Amino acid sequence: MPRPTTWRIWPGLIDVGPIRDAGLYVVMDAMWGNGAGWLPRIIGGGKTRIHEIHNTRNPSFPEMKRPEPIPPNVDVGLRTTVDLRADVCCITDGDADRCGLGDEHGQFINQLSVFGLLALYLLEIRGQRGPIVKTLSTTSMLDKLGKIYDVPVYETGVGFKYVAPKMTETNALIGGEESGGFAFRGNVPERDGILANLYLLDFMVKTGKTPSKILEYLYSKVGAHYYDRIDTVCTPEQREAVRARLVAATPATIGGLKVVGKNSTDGFKFILEDGGWLLVRMSGTEPLVRVYTETLRQDLVRPILEDGVRVAGL
Repeated sequence: MPRPTTWRIWPGLIDVGPIRDAGLYVVMDAMWGNGAGWLPRIIGGGKTRIHEIHNTRNPSFPEMKRPEPIPPNVDVGLRTTVDLRADVCCITDGDADRCGLGDEHGQFINQLSVFGLLALYLLEIRGQRGPIVKTLSTTSMLDKLGKIYDVPVYETGVGFKYVAPKMTETNALIGGEESGGFAFRGNVPERDGILANLYLLDFMVKTGKTPSKILEYLYSKVGAHYYDRIDTVCTPEQREAVRARLVAATPATIGGLKVVGKNSTDGFKFILEDGGWLLVRMSGTEPLVRVYTETLRQDLVRPILEDGVRVAGL
């Protein structure tokens, strides 16, 4: 049967015809999981080319610690993008519910920036309006976009067990979390890494911009934001000691920035004077304590994280 001219993932969600005809060269890293084969099936057969890697099922996930779509797990895909002179590296995790992105230079675009890009795409490029739902561990860029486009932003605890109900309650346009999982109105209120990648490709096609340029476009709206995370393995006893220290912690400064607030909704989030933040939180799925930060100054990322580790006593 011939491929239809317009192939839709779900009625009204996206017309993939322009992506198929755009002549992009896409590296697709399926991370040995369920994302394999989908982009060739959906946007192949036209001028756009897709080069898949890690596209067979392998539950041992070679070349990576676990199928989380972040470095160093995605380094092979990023190098392949440079070697092939491809336009973009699209990534899905093992069960294809999370999304990763690499630019045309083989640079990873972190998952907080991807959330900002997806929100900007829906608000600016698609002209849609509706609430944004985000976990407290993800980007403050969404609050700024909410003000620019006059849409409410709701913050929840970490996990789609909080995000999905809030999306349903508010008929949200988009919801997401720091792990790279994003859900969209009109689809099921659950993470969809394949649709997220298609939206990012459509952002490129609609604007004629490379991934690095759409990131610059986002930053032109909200300013540059910098993020990183440190994970530390802890026993249950150590985690309880960390929790006790954080309950009592009242640091005046972190990374040289004044602490102006503390949020203990899910973990311990210290709000900094520049609008950035530090979060220390116990993972709900692994024996880890995670220390995260987002800041407006790249040179402060490591000092903030190191202060967070010290405050937690790790």
